[in-house]
Amino acid sequence: MYGGIEWLVDAQGCAPAKLRDRGAVLEVLDRIVEAMDLRVVSTAVHVFPDAGGVTAMYLLSESHLTIHTFPEAGSATLNAYCCRPRAPAPWRELLGEVLGAREVTASEHARGRR
Repeated sequence: MYGGIEWLVDAQGCAPAKLRDRGAVLEVLDRIVEAMDLRVVSTAVHVFPDAGGVTAMYLLSESHLTIHTFPEAGSATLNAYCCRPRAPAPWRELLGEVLGAREVTASEHARGRR
């Protein structure tokens, strides 16, 4: 059985102001969508008050893409799940450029295989 590919991405050392910035967070998702040739069906975005971060989800025809930011820790976590094989986004370059991430780790997981 095949269930697709899931990427778990953690970004550390990000600029806290960028992690609070709705526009910057959505730019990350938009650039991932472009880089991976994905199709957005619907979106949901929540900006937490005061010094809080942003949580956003893009529902994709291929599955989903999410991000959660933690300005107090200078970190962001992402999850990209696609039902068909494709090349990953340039995680390190993209998160470094848009959010100022100094360290990015990404793992790729085949889903639904035994």
